[in-house]
Amino acid sequence: MKAQALRISVPASSANLGPGFDSIGLAVDRYLTLDVTQAAEWSFTTSSPVLEGVPEGKNNVIFEIAAHIAKKMNRDLPPCHVHMSSDIPLARGLGSSAAATIAAIELADQLMGTELSQDDKMRFASLWEGHPDNVGPCLFGGLIVGTHSPDATDIVHLGVPDVEMVMLVPDERLMTKEARGILPRQLEYHQAIKGSSISNVLVAAIMSGDWELAGRMMRRDVFHHPYRAELLPGLTEMLKGMNEYGAYGAALSGAGPTVLCFVPKGEGERIREALAADYPHFDVQLAQPAPRGVQVYTFKESEQVNAAL
Repeated sequence: MKAQALRISVPASSANLGPGFDSIGLAVDRYLTLDVTQAAEWSFTTSSPVLEGVPEGKNNVIFEIAAHIAKKMNRDLPPCHVHMSSDIPLARGLGSSAAATIAAIELADQLMGTELSQDDKMRFASLWEGHPDNVGPCLFGGLIVGTHSPDATDIVHLGVPDVEMVMLVPDERLMTKEARGILPRQLEYHQAIKGSSISNVLVAAIMSGDWELAGRMMRRDVFHHPYRAELLPGLTEMLKGMNEYGAYGAALSGAGPTVLCFVPKGEGERIREALAADYPHFDVQLAQPAPRGVQVYTFKESEQVNAAL
């Protein structure tokens, strides 16, 4: 490690945006932060309620991923103490596992001094996660569109959308494994074509700044909304009704259960208040696209970690 202390900060992410299943993702301004100092052995601590109960030793997923990267590169990791803080809700569809994956890859790169390229980090992350839509925004920030296979990972970074977001976060968790288990193994050919065309128009609408059209495409998703609605009663009606509040549209964030609404700039707080009044069983929050992906701050031995920000 080039300095005695590191701070690694990674944004949350929202995948799919409706019909962009497993290929479109947006960084969200909630963050996982690691404060890293050299130590005699590996340990993990936290002061964040959302991270209470996470493993404190080498069975922590961040160590497991970092050690996996080190093994792939035939390197060793010096032991560290890692203090974790986060305001990303766990198992709510906001990329908490993807943020941890990117944080771990960055941690390994910093400790090994390997200076991995962004493409290398993206490839490692997608291989670990199985798809690029959550890890891509965590790495690059803003909006990404990507595809992943055992042979290659390709993404396009589309910058930072000019939009605000309102998140409806329920108390209940929904594990990705359960949310994926409800999906069909196959789609009819005509349904696949329909879903692909809707996804294509979604991307084109976002790139051209036509968020009203993008919102309409979100409501027409055929890849996962119709099936995951079985796990989330009222989801279909909620998504269809968001335009009545002035939102462009809404989508299940990742595997859910959070619902992410896309709203005009400057209208977010008004819409948040209206939704909070009508959906009191949700934690309704204003959010913004995160313009930057993972960030690393380094400190000399005499400096304090908490002086970074």
